Amino acid sequence: MTRPDHVLTVLRRNPDLARLAAGSFDFDLDRAEHGEEVRLASGAPLRAVAGDDTGGTYFVCADGAVLYASSEGEAGLIGAGTDEALEILVGLPGWRDYTDLDPAADDEALEAVFDRVEGEIRDSYGSELDTERSTLLSGLGLRRLPRRELLHRLQESLLRTEPEFLLLNAEEGCAYALPDRLRRPPLWEAVLAPGRDDLARMRADRDGWEAIAGDPVRRATVLRAAQYDRRPGDLRLLRVLLRQEARCGPTEELRLAAVLVALHGKPEDHTLLRSLRESDADVHFLLGGFPDAAGALTQWGADFDESNYGQDPHDEHDLTWTALARRQGRTELARAALIRILDGAGPRDEALLGSLVHELEALGDLGQAIRARRLHASLQDDAGKRGAALVDLASLQRRHGEVEAAWQSLQRAVTVLDGPPPPPPADQLELDLDLDLDLPQPSCQTPTWRELGLGMRVTEEHFLITQAAVPPGLHEVAQASLRSGRAMLDGHAHVPEPLRQAAEAAQALAAPRPA
Repeated sequence: MTRPDHVLTVLRRNPDLARLAAGSFDFDLDRAEHGEEVRLASGAPLRAVAGDDTGGTYFVCADGAVLYASSEGEAGLIGAGTDEALEILVGLPGWRDYTDLDPAADDEALEAVFDRVEGEIRDSYGSELDTERSTLLSGLGLRRLPRRELLHRLQESLLRTEPEFLLLNAEEGCAYALPDRLRRPPLWEAVLAPGRDDLARMRADRDGWEAIAGDPVRRATVLRAAQYDRRPGDLRLLRVLLRQEARCGPTEELRLAAVLVALHGKPEDHTLLRSLRESDADVHFLLGGFPDAAGALTQWGADFDESNYGQDPHDEHDLTWTALARRQGRTELARAALIRILDGAGPRDEALLGSLVHELEALGDLGQAIRARRLHASLQDDAGKRGAALVDLASLQRRHGEVEAAWQSLQRAVTVLDGPPPPPPADQLELDLDLDLDLPQPSCQTPTWRELGLGMRVTEEHFLITQAAVPPGLHEVAQASLRSGRAMLDGHAHVPEPLRQAAEAAQALAAPRPA
């Protein structure tokens, strides 16, 4: 195969070959500019190298893979490198008509489709397609491969698009759609695969139990694998997993392990689970409704299983698998799935959006977490909930380096939380006409949000924004945020030491420097 980018260099140096590529094969070096700013979700570099007559663009990724993005919001890999991509584009002109073809179809059916599409190209360009194909492939040092093989390579590349090469609109953060309808394995299958392997190892050899059960991530994954592949002989290994998980406190995996053990209905396991439950108040709550009698253990486990677990991984929400993928260190797998979920969220998904914020933040993708929190805040009808969401939005924006946007969000939060001033009662208006009337003052008032925990958080965020605004030279933002923060601080009867320190740090950083 040719060196990376060799074919592009040859095309740039040979106008005749470049003209052939731009004509019947629609790979035009002069169209290397996409209609909107785009980026890969992974943050990896991307370079536009050519375009087509529909407004689509060909990009070369960091590893040399070629990604095609249409002007209609679809994107997919078309080759592992520029050489393979050009072999496909030249060998299968009109390749976008082939993305959903069945490569296992008989030769006659495939050739009929290929011939029809190429006939349309000949009619449109009036070209000697076969002659031009041979000239271009020869000039670029590429192979002429059977069209069935090229179709197979094209579809293999398309299937590799996600998660590593998910393309986003750079401004909005939304993902491009896939350009095909090829079948892809569900998320759970990829996440569960290492757990299935570990479960098979544990069943085959006890020597590996300690290493697998002692690793929190492997343990969590193998428990999920055991949930969907239940066997009578697994009780001993389930007990080992249960005891190891109990050391981590009241986790979801502990409850799953307890349910899987309970389903076997052994009296000694009733004793074990009861002792775990009684040893920790949080575990006691986690394993709620635990039966007093050992004979009821199986039913308790079955009830929990039916309401929380089950035996079909398709029934589990994708957030379970994204969280596990994140714990496994498979960041891009989790990120791509979370972005797809976020793109599909709507006005009825308030709870889902809140969960997405936390998952994306845990993944370290603050940009997508901001997008989720902004939509989540917009769905809040309650002023308190909307204000709290805006405060969190401000925090995310500040940490993402969007200091001015963070200051605007925090100001909106305070406005929403304060609300409009309540009108005075009608009788109060009449009494106020007598300026000499000494009205009794209420002995107590309901604390406002400023006096509660949220008020402390908002006050602190003012000082954090002040500190973030100084390095990039946003001095007006820094001073305005500092003034507002100090005013709020003065309204607190009791100031925690961390908040006082944050105020002092902000004051010191934002103080004018002597000339």
